[in-house]
Amino acid sequence: MKSDVETLSPTRVKLTVEVPFDEMKDSLDAAYGRIGKQVSIPGFRKGKVPARIIEQRFGRGAVLEEAVNDALPKAYDEAVREHKVIPVGQPTVDVTELEDGKHLAFTAEVDVRPEFDLPDFSSLRVEVGNAVPNDDDVVAQVDSLRSRFATLKDVERAAADGDVLLVDIAGATPEGDAVDDLIGNALSYELGTEGMLPGFDDAVRGAKAGETRSFEFTPQNGDWTGIPLTVNVDVKGVRERELPALDDDFAQLASEFDTVAELQDDVKTRLVRLKRLEQGAEARNKVHEVLVESIDIPLPEGVITAEVEAHFEDGHDSGEEHRAEVEQQAREALKSQFILDKIAEQEEVSVGESELSAWLVQQAPRYGMSPDQFAQALVEAGQVPMAIQDIRRAKALAVVLETATVVDADGNTVDLKALDAELNGALAAE
Repeated sequence: MKSDVETLSPTRVKLTVEVPFDEMKDSLDAAYGRIGKQVSIPGFRKGKVPARIIEQRFGRGAVLEEAVNDALPKAYDEAVREHKVIPVGQPTVDVTELEDGKHLAFTAEVDVRPEFDLPDFSSLRVEVGNAVPNDDDVVAQVDSLRSRFATLKDVERAAADGDVLLVDIAGATPEGDAVDDLIGNALSYELGTEGMLPGFDDAVRGAKAGETRSFEFTPQNGDWTGIPLTVNVDVKGVRERELPALDDDFAQLASEFDTVAELQDDVKTRLVRLKRLEQGAEARNKVHEVLVESIDIPLPEGVITAEVEAHFEDGHDSGEEHRAEVEQQAREALKSQFILDKIAEQEEVSVGESELSAWLVQQAPRYGMSPDQFAQALVEAGQVPMAIQDIRRAKALAVVLETATVVDADGNTVDLKALDAELNGALAAE
């Protein structure tokens, strides 16, 4: 097989391929076999029809077409490997010549990953937050624990965020008809959590027991989509949380500690661990951002256009601003993939079976599945290679993190390797 490559642009190439006929023998044999299995000819068992009979019945052209369909993808893949191009889309193929007994010639235009240089990872520097909690952080955590043991006390004042309201709600159409889906009695709700309908919190904030407040709500889905409904809220009661005293008795009730001081020290230790986890996540995000920004890469416009169109193929296009946002996200994602894939190749990053298993365990709960169910779903959808690629890219970014400089807000160097070891050790000890 002979092949050549022509660069049409930094992101697109044209492969010209010529396959000698003798190299198509396997594809021709396979073509006869497939056609023979699909037809029934008197006097011959299915799948055992001689080649000459198939040609007599269906013509040599049908056999050649079937053989080309088999040989062409293989020849294309071989040409891609030979010229070390990295396709990022489906090729546009044109059979330019098919001469029986001589050769098959075709061209294939395809978008490719462009050539670019990676920066010196040690030149990347990012700043993350400090991992030291302040006194207010500790107080907030302890008060959150106290709130779990709080009692509710009726108050006569106006409702404020944090209060627990007892309410009846009733929705009505513009014509005054009741909306069954918006009727509820004796509902308990913490004001300020934005857990009710949009506009609910603003409407009842400042209300006292016995007051009725109303607001307009326009559903975005369901039977009443786009119809402005009136929601009336009868505030039956306003109750505030009364926290238990912060003393040793509370510490013994709410934890395994005997004193408040021990409880507060444990809260502080856990906060430090949490903030160090946040440091690691922040470092990862910021290093990735700086890495991507440091490299200028031309992107294949055809791939971007296809991604945007695929996003809107369900018809939910909310205008040019939304379309521009989706396009920008597609550009950022593709650029990131190009960079991380190249790093993975340069650093010879591989993915082991244990790493894939750990990824499955981590991701499965997001889809409400067990790891085994999630793995089976990936296999059935043909997405295992995509999962492996995601893990490989994450490992490639980890390589960059090991070399980049990460400092906290005070200018202290953050050792991410030591941080991982420390946190993993702490988790193992629990």
